[in-house]
This record gives sequence, C-alpha cells and structure tokens, in this order.
Amino acid sequence: MPNQIRDLHAVDDKSFPYIFEQNATVPLKTSSGLVRVNVYRPKDAEGKGGKHPVLVTYGPYGKDIYYGDFHPGSFAELNPEHKSPHSAWETPDPGFWTRNGYAVVRADERGLGQSPGFLDTMSRGTSEAFFDVVEWAADQPWSTGKVGLLGISYFAGSQWRVAAQQPKGLSAIVPWEGMSDYYRDRCRHGGILSNEFIKFWWERQIVSNQYGKGGKAARKWGPDTIEGDLSEEELKANRKDQNIDNANNQFRDQRYYASKEYNKEDITVPVLSVANWGGILLHLRGNVEGYTQAGSELKYLRFITGRHDLPFYYKEEVEVQKSFLDAFLKDDDRVGWSVPGKLPPVDVVLRKGDVGFNDAAAERVYTRRTETEWPIARTQYTPYYLAPSLGLSPTKPTTASISKVSYVATGFEENDGREIGAVSQGWKPLADAFDLSQQVSFTTAPFEVETEITGHITAHLNVSVSPTISGISPSEIDLFVTLRHISSAGKEVFYTGTAGNPVPLCKGWLRTSLRKVNKEHINHREWLPHRDYFSSDVLPVIPGEVYPVDVEVWPTNVVLSPGSKLVFEVSSGDTQGCERFKHTSPTDRPREKLAGMNHIHFGPRYENFVTLPIIPPK
Repeated sequence: MPNQIRDLHAVDDKSFPYIFEQNATVPLKTSSGLVRVNVYRPKDAEGKGGKHPVLVTYGPYGKDIYYGDFHPGSFAELNPEHKSPHSAWETPDPGFWTRNGYAVVRADERGLGQSPGFLDTMSRGTSEAFFDVVEWAADQPWSTGKVGLLGISYFAGSQWRVAAQQPKGLSAIVPWEGMSDYYRDRCRHGGILSNEFIKFWWERQIVSNQYGKGGKAARKWGPDTIEGDLSEEELKANRKDQNIDNANNQFRDQRYYASKEYNKEDITVPVLSVANWGGILLHLRGNVEGYTQAGSELKYLRFITGRHDLPFYYKEEVEVQKSFLDAFLKDDDRVGWSVPGKLPPVDVVLRKGDVGFNDAAAERVYTRRTETEWPIARTQYTPYYLAPSLGLSPTKPTTASISKVSYVATGFEENDGREIGAVSQGWKPLADAFDLSQQVSFTTAPFEVETEITGHITAHLNVSVSPTISGISPSEIDLFVTLRHISSAGKEVFYTGTAGNPVPLCKGWLRTSLRKVNKEHINHREWLPHRDYFSSDVLPVIPGEVYPVDVEVWPTNVVLSPGSKLVFEVSSGDTQGCERFKHTSPTDRPREKLAGMNHIHFGPRYENFVTLPIIPPK
C-alpha cells in the first residue's frame, strides 16, 4: 500500500562548514504531491540580510547518493576543491559554492530518492515540478530571489525545458553538456533508436534509485526510503519505463515524444551553453542547437574537450562558471557578461595535433579562439566528393560510367548469439566490436596545407538496397556515417569520448524511410537539414530503387596538419567510437527489414559528397 507521507525536514547547523537542511518539502503547485530537496547554505552573513543567491539542480540520481559511491573511479580523479561530505554526481559541490556565497538546493526528482510520486523522467510533468522548485527557492527567506541553474548531463538538459517555462526568480542557466532535443539528441539518432545507452542508464541510475526501492543503504546507494519500501508491483505501477516507451514510439508526432517538446525561443534568461567536442553521441548537438535557438539576448557558447565527468570541476572552467553566475546572480560582472556585445559569444577550443585521449594534461596544449557568431560567418562550405575508387576529393568526378560500392547489412534478431555492445565495470573504457564487411570508407589525399574544419557537416548520398537472403525482401536502409582523422604518420587520431574512450571526429545517422526534409521549417538550414520525423513523413524503401538522401552529421572541430587525411565511413551499423551508445534493438532494427546488400551509386546522375565547414584564417 502507498506510504504515509511525513515531514522529514531536518536542519544541521553544526556538523559542516555550511548549514545543511535535509529533506525540506516543496509543495507542487502545477500538480499534486511534493518534492523533497536538500539545502546547503553559507553560515556567514555575506549578502544583504544573510540572503544568498541560489543554485538549483533537479534530477534522478539521488541528492543523498555520495559521489564517491556513485562513481568511485571518477571521484578519485576529481578536483579536491570540489570534494565535500555532500558531493554528488554531475552537480555543483555544496562545499565549494557555499564558500563562495551561494546557497545550493538539490532536489530529488518526483518518484526518486526521497521524493514520492510517479517516476516519469524527462517528461513535461517533471519539468513542471522543476519549475515549482525554482520558484520555491526564489521565495525562501534565506534567498535573494535570484536563482541559477548549473549542472552536467541530465542536470543540464532539464535546464532548457524549465527555462522555457520562465519561472519567477530564474536569472541564468549553465547547461553543461546537456541535450536540448529529447528525440534527435538522445533517443533516436536520425530516427534510429539509441537503445543501449537508455537501457544502461535506466537500470544503473534510475530504477535503482526509485522512491520505495529497497536495499539502497546496503548497496551504498544513498539512504533507504525513510517512509518505507514499496512492493515490486507498486514500484512498477509508479513509473514509466523509458526502454518500453522509446521502443513503442518512433515519431515526434506521437504523444510520447510530442509531450516533451517546447519552444527554445521561450528561453530568455542569460545562457552559457557548454558543449564538448567529444560528446559525439549525446549532448553535443543539443548544446549547439540550444544556444542557436534560445531567445536570450545574452547567450554564450563555449566548447571544451575531455571526459564527460571531470572538466566541469576543472579550476579554469569553474572560474568561467563563477564569473558568469556572479554577473547575473550577484550583480558582480567582472568581465562584461551582462553587457550586450562586450564579450564574443562563441569560444572555440581548437583540436590540433595528436595528444592522445583521456589525458587532460595533454589536452591543455589545445588553444582557444573567440568568434562573434555560430556558425562561423566566414565558413567555406566545401563539398568533398566520394568516388567509386574509394577516394574523397574536392574535385567533382567526371566519369560517365555508372557503378556502385556495396556493403553488407544484417539487422538484429532476439538472442542471435552475437556479441553486441561492450561491457563496462565502473568508469573504465569500453571495447568496440564491429564488422568490416558492413562498412565502406572513402579517403582524401594528404592535405597540403594546414586546414581547419569547424562547424556542421552534411553528407549527400545516393543509396539503395538489394536482397541477398532467401525469403527476406529488405524495406529499410539505416545509414551510419563517421568522419575520421588520419595523421601524417598514417595513424588514426582519436579524441576523448564521454567515458574516456577513443572516439573519431564525429558521427551521423539516418533511417532512409525518414529521409524527407522540411525545407520550409524555420530551423531548416543548408548546413543542417531539418526533419520533422512525423509518422506522415515515412517514405517507402523498395529494393533496387535509388534514393538521394542528406545525412546530418553532428558538428565537429579539427585542425589538420599538412600530410593528414580524412576518412569518411559509411556503414550499416555502429562502428568504432560508439561507446555504450549503440543502436542494436532487434525490434527497431530487425533482420527482416534490414538484411541485404546496401549500395552507394555513382555516375552522371549520382553525386555523392560530404560538405565540410572549412574555416579560413581571420
């Protein structure tokens, strides 16, 4: 039976360098129920009347789960300035921020941790509850009324949605590596289900922390639910499972996905969007597009490199966070964030050379450059043409003959015995396994001069499928494309991925039946084709028919030294660098739809090219 809700609020003003309020109750105004939060407040009297600006996070990972328990390996590498008794994964550390004059409010999302209610992550309902937490924080007697949002990943992606609702008191947001488009950035890359990460994330980090889940304390996963455990039947009835929902819904006009949509132009508070070049399968696109589409007059886009967990806590990056937040929450603008036009809005880190991967010290050789706009106005969008000889060149082919390059497509079956995906324990790099017969690569000649590529990439391909297995007539082509950097020494240059894994420059995807582009949409750009991904957009894929398609490839940056090459890879499935973000659902990618031979067609009627954003010197 449901738990009886009690007042669990406790205040400790003696044990820590800050005042610690645990399980304060936030009544929900937009729906029934409540959310519980921890509050960390400075003990000193800094600020008018002892009031302080507030940093708020709202999410599922447990306000009471210690960072050192959540990811011991990551915590061991964390900047010591951001280690305190209440450090938590992907959130601002209370010890550091209270020392710097901020109160910190950390909320357990509804249905998780100590917050009762229905668990429905990333839903409109959870955003509405976040809205109530922001307004509650602004109204507290110890608050100046100014609230900022700061956090990584989930604690960043949720910022876009709540900022669009414009809660009272919200004064600035810093979405640090946070998706802004649930469908395109996270769940369905080019319409293809990104199932493996959703499963990993859901099982490890969500249902393990559901309100009423037993055995948390014994697993060192925060305290047990104070009001008591719930039965497995009650737990299941109290949640929506993202694995099930994403498998059962394919299109943005279906209620599940449509309910999560919002207008980024409704975001009007100052924004500092921080994008990681290595986040090539989650978040990177969302930070760039969130910045581009936000309606804020004062908005900034900063690019970083490194792993997903640690750069947020680097001393130099914290100084940027603090400078930005001080400007809008404390009226202490030391560099000009609050003055329109004073600071260049875009700050790019330039990936030049082969410094290895998962080596923060080595990556410090990367330099920075500011720009006045995104995409960079002087970009020279340059097509590099694919050739049947497997070349990639800025010179358009002149051959009059018709030919094709082919590669295998297989699809998936339940329990088909293949080793799909990689296994990770804790915070260790993953191993990628892939089949070379399921891909084809096109390579440039060595670049003669130093060449910078920064921005959005598109690939135009002419593709078809033919049957190869008796009884199977394929009716879909899933396209997976990758851009790789080969050094003058002939070695692939890898970059630091989300979990410290070696990743290529960038990737892109497209389900060919969802090839329709809406050129009339306000967000359609020649360098970023807009797809609605509606159920009404589905087009047939018939064996033998050739389909011209435009594939969105996620943005990237590289400075190519003379002698370097680029490799453009086309495949029928995940290849090296996909980490745990694989697309292997036998329901979404069944053998009976995909198995066959995929082709790229060449000839006078078929031009295939990758459009690269080449940046000339200023």
